[in-house]
Amino acid sequence: MTTSSSLSVRARAPRAGITRGAVLGALGALLVALCLGSTAIGAGGFTIADVLRTVGAHSGVATPLAPLRDSVLWELRLPRVLLAAAVGAGLAASGAVLQAVTRNALADPYLLGVSSGASTGAVLVLLLGVGSGVLSLSAGALIGGLASFGLVLVLLGRRSTGSGRLVLTGVVVGQLFTALTSLVIISSGDADSTRSILYWLLGSLAPARWPSVAATAVAMAVALVLFRFVASGLDALSFGENAATALGVDVARTRIVAIVMSAALTAVMVASVGAIGFVGLIVPHAVRMLVGAEHRSLIPASALAGAIFLVAADAVGRTVFAPQQIPVGVVTSLLGVPVFLLIARRREAGR
Repeated sequence: MTTSSSLSVRARAPRAGITRGAVLGALGALLVALCLGSTAIGAGGFTIADVLRTVGAHSGVATPLAPLRDSVLWELRLPRVLLAAAVGAGLAASGAVLQAVTRNALADPYLLGVSSGASTGAVLVLLLGVGSGVLSLSAGALIGGLASFGLVLVLLGRRSTGSGRLVLTGVVVGQLFTALTSLVIISSGDADSTRSILYWLLGSLAPARWPSVAATAVAMAVALVLFRFVASGLDALSFGENAATALGVDVARTRIVAIVMSAALTAVMVASVGAIGFVGLIVPHAVRMLVGAEHRSLIPASALAGAIFLVAADAVGRTVFAPQQIPVGVVTSLLGVPVFLLIARRREAGR
């Protein structure tokens, strides 16, 4: 499979006069500012000062707001914004890794069929009650996502780690689980549960609560640490398998480790918020223009930019048609489709 020019290692340096540290610092500051602003906007007439006061009150260093206003910010707004940041970071980092592993500019976390499997797991728990006494919707989605990835590995075989076969196998497995999800939904006679699962499948941050924020944040942080250990191997893979092998990289091992980590991280994210597409596709491409494609910088920068992107997308979904809310998955798809077509066209032109 032809490597996209955007993934070439030869144009590694960030823009002249801009250090990678400065870019990471700017992205971090922008994320903090955007999280504060996104928490404040919406009904209720809140200000950033109110948000800071609420955080301070729950940290024991400030006087709390009135109980109702404090509850809106602390129990509803802040978990939603922070969950958006954690999920966006995880999906974007996974996208950057998968694009390197597959040497495919169009790869993203949903390449592996993980989201389709997670959807099937959630449907089985919610509509059919499979394991409902033990499993929550999120746990069912996580198990389904990991099961679909396991099937991808089984179909690939131990020696088949090439990017072309990985892409095709992921697409096939994703379609299989999508069909299973549709079959279960159609066979269900519970209209209320069907509407609930269909809304979840669109990707929604509305049910966000602190436990899900903690789970996704921990998963994202652990994955970022582990991704750092394979970053040099991912850089070498950008030159091709033969060159990477000549540089002493165990290509098969690097690919398997990176894919397993990406799939597990994506499963956790999908289990928390449903299917949110295109974050892992479009964010790494934008970040490469700022920091280059050295993965020790690209992966954390993609995580920060992905968090910014999803927090902003959720803010748009909450406010543009207020009081009606648009699921964030719909917003990212509307933004992602034209970008996907642009990337595909540039990739074809570069061949």
